[in-house]
Amino acid sequence: MNFLAHIYLSGKNEKLMVGNFIGDYVKGKKYEDFHTTIKDGILLHRQIDSFTDNHYNFREAKKLLVPVYGLYSGIVIDLFYDHFLAKSWNNHSNVTLRQFTKWTHAVLLSNFFHLPKRVQGFLPFLIQNRRLESYATPNGIQKSLEIMSRYTSLPEHSKKAMEIMDSNQQFFEDNFGVFIKDMVAFVENTYNVEIKKPYFTTGL
Repeated sequence: MNFLAHIYLSGKNEKLMVGNFIGDYVKGKKYEDFHTTIKDGILLHRQIDSFTDNHYNFREAKKLLVPVYGLYSGIVIDLFYDHFLAKSWNNHSNVTLRQFTKWTHAVLLSNFFHLPKRVQGFLPFLIQNRRLESYATPNGIQKSLEIMSRYTSLPEHSKKAMEIMDSNQQFFEDNFGVFIKDMVAFVENTYNVEIKKPYFTTGL
């Protein structure tokens, strides 16, 4: 799961969301240096990642990217899952993606000095470019892959990744649909996080 999904899976608890957002940038026992609820969010982030890595649907989706990305295929699926979450946002949240994004930006800015230096460095760009909202479009996902390839060890195969996503659109939509239901149930039941969903999906 990438940024959008981790934030979504925090419910409306602001400090928990901050921890979940920064989880990838806090290594080892460094989480112990944070506010109690932020620390809980960091640990929740790790449990979400573990659940994701071990979920059947995630492993099946990765197989389509392995020929191109090899060991990095999971990172691309994380981003794909954010795309399908954003694309079908109205099925998963009782507020619009724009409203949710504005709330997220406000919370992160109000907790700016709790963020690791690396996160402080890229947060203004994430906000300015409306990165979370951009995940709803294929172009936004491709741009994110290109950015990641410039600043991380992710290989630059964004064009091929988008071709794979486009030619397997229905598979990914169905795959994600099952996965996100399992993930929400896991977070709500295990961590007592309430995720507000539209009335017509409350029972899912």
